Amino acid sequence: MDEKPSTRKSPEFCSLRYGLALIMHFSNFTMITQRVSLSIAIIAMVNSTQQPGLFNTSTERPLAFTFNHSNRSIKEFNTAEVSVYEWSPETQGIIFSSINYGIILTLIPSGYLAGIFGAKQMLGAGLLISSLLTLFTPLAADFGVILVIVIRTVQGMAQGMAWTGQFTIWAKWAPPLERSKLTSIAGSGSAFGSFIILCVGGLISQALGWPFIFYIFGSIGCVCCLLWFTVIYDDPLHHPCISIREKEHIVSSLTQQSSSPRRSVPIKSMVRCLPLWAIFTGFFSHFWLCTIIITYLPTYISSVLRVNIRDSGVLSSLPFIAAASCTILGGQLADFLLSRNLLRLITVRKLFSSLGLLLPSLCAVALPFVASSYPTTIILLILIPGTSNLCDSGFIINTLDVAPRYASFLMGISRGFGLIAGIISSTATGFLISQDSVSGWRNVFFLAAAVNMFGLVFYLTFGQAEIQHWAKERTLTRL
Repeated sequence: MDEKPSTRKSPEFCSLRYGLALIMHFSNFTMITQRVSLSIAIIAMVNSTQQPGLFNTSTERPLAFTFNHSNRSIKEFNTAEVSVYEWSPETQGIIFSSINYGIILTLIPSGYLAGIFGAKQMLGAGLLISSLLTLFTPLAADFGVILVIVIRTVQGMAQGMAWTGQFTIWAKWAPPLERSKLTSIAGSGSAFGSFIILCVGGLISQALGWPFIFYIFGSIGCVCCLLWFTVIYDDPLHHPCISIREKEHIVSSLTQQSSSPRRSVPIKSMVRCLPLWAIFTGFFSHFWLCTIIITYLPTYISSVLRVNIRDSGVLSSLPFIAAASCTILGGQLADFLLSRNLLRLITVRKLFSSLGLLLPSLCAVALPFVASSYPTTIILLILIPGTSNLCDSGFIINTLDVAPRYASFLMGISRGFGLIAGIISSTATGFLISQDSVSGWRNVFFLAAAVNMFGLVFYLTFGQAEIQHWAKERTLTRL
């Protein structure tokens, strides 16, 4: 995998594989907007006055793997007002967290099933179920909070199916020298979706009413499903519209990888594989800091800088533009280094992993010392999620290198480690800042930097890019 394939690279940006990346970008965009829709709509759902604090509350739960830990803003804007639904802050916390538990339930099994039944069906079904449940959320709210919690949990399970199924598709569609580029184009849909929903969600609620947030983004998801099922195929060999040149280019570049179906997973070999644990550790470290920044960004700006984030909705969305930009640019740069044979594959993976863990750690450690400077603090807060997404060209897609035939299954496990890190880091952050605001924030950022450094050292020590022996076709290892 470290050697450059002999087949001449096909620079067809209008090719099907890039079209697949764009459609998957749209799918990720759709899923993240459906996740965040409730975070914005709930202000109007529990309070008849929509305007106060709309952006302030909506930005507290903006991305795919965020958790509801800050109910303060809801209490703040729910005084002396008539509620549409009598949901206490504790109930709202359960509603928001239910989708995360749904994702955890399906990350591993959906990845395994995608490798057996086909990622197209798994991803398409997950997106369709999530879109339909989004459309029915306003109706479910009228029937009671229990039904809303059930819908959010099932929606999380559906989205877990969709996210992990992507890597099974890329194992068959992405040439080794284009993996970073293609996956970064697809993955940037989440950051772009977060930016859009933060900018327009409040406007939709004010102009049309909060149910239309669900109706609009649920309908967009259904359109995306129609496009998905009609255009996408599991592999290039069976696509009726692919050119012979592109098919030969993809197939020849993947000759070192096995594409035959596997109905058993070498669990014992995986558990003993240090390169896999290096990837898992990287995910844990990466999500630890990212979850803190995403979840507590408005709280930090409000409490430390004394700035009301509700008056700066666009400002709160800037980190997601930076994240999307760095994801795409990082993928372009990584594949450029590989295509020109400037660096070995493992060197590229470790380089971008180092940048994605070291740079945001430095920014986080610097935050407590520049709190008196508003512009500097905002720049650092924007840089943290932006530089963190350089990991997308590092350990995040490393499973495609070490075990492409089990990439979807392993991605489910990896994201599970990330979700666990998010839960722990958010809980620890809430505890630390409740003790003392100034020293608490300093300890939060120092602890996050320490976790990042541990993950970086572990990955640099044990990370690899060669296909592992148990992931090759001749391996007969069983459960």
